Amino acid sequence: MLRLYFVALQFLAIIPIPFSFRCREEDLGRSMSFFPLVGLTLGFLLAGCDYLFALALPRPVADLLLVAILALVTGALHLDGLADVCDGLAARGGRERFLAVMKDSRVGAVGVVGLVLALLLKYQALSAVTTDKWETLLFFPMVARFSQVQLTVGSKRARQDGLGSLFIGGAGSMQVAVAAFFTVVTGWLLLGLPGIGCAAVCSLFTWLAKAWFHRKLGGITGDAIGCVSELNEILCLMTLVALGGRF
Repeated sequence: MLRLYFVALQFLAIIPIPFSFRCREEDLGRSMSFFPLVGLTLGFLLAGCDYLFALALPRPVADLLLVAILALVTGALHLDGLADVCDGLAARGGRERFLAVMKDSRVGAVGVVGLVLALLLKYQALSAVTTDKWETLLFFPMVARFSQVQLTVGSKRARQDGLGSLFIGGAGSMQVAVAAFFTVVTGWLLLGLPGIGCAAVCSLFTWLAKAWFHRKLGGITGDAIGCVSELNEILCLMTLVALGGRF
């Protein structure tokens, strides 16, 4: 089980692992059970950095650095997916055109605008967190990684190549159940009802996104998974800000 956690960590982050281990193709899908725990690991990194930054830096600067660190430690993998989906949305044509634009390694003007808006929204939402900040830092990357599991399991492949197709083929209901358990329990322990409410809002959004991608593309891709993950980070932060003073 610990090996599957490190498989997930190696895929979702560029954190160096000081030992080698064998990874089989089927391990990719099975490792999705531990995606939320990788998100929690990223949250601990952000919380630790926030503690250090608070000793010497004003809050706005510290929050901007946290957004930058999260992008850096994940290799901007999901941000790339967000940009590709934005470019696909701007492309004229049907399914094949959308997929072709997303596969293009170049980022278009709409993709750049999408990236800028997403980073600004994430920064502003994080800056608006006035209570339970370290709990929020632990939780929002976790919710986003759970959304990747929810989006993937039970989906069709929009294309047969790419990493997204490998995860779709190897993950099942067990991975969703384990990932959901980790996320809901952690949300309750960290934030109580706002944590549960946030998980529910993000889960509903992910379900709607899943239905949209299936209607538009006939399934999902790795870019779709990354896009939904980024949007759920923003949505989680905004939901926690909205619910923060109500419970």
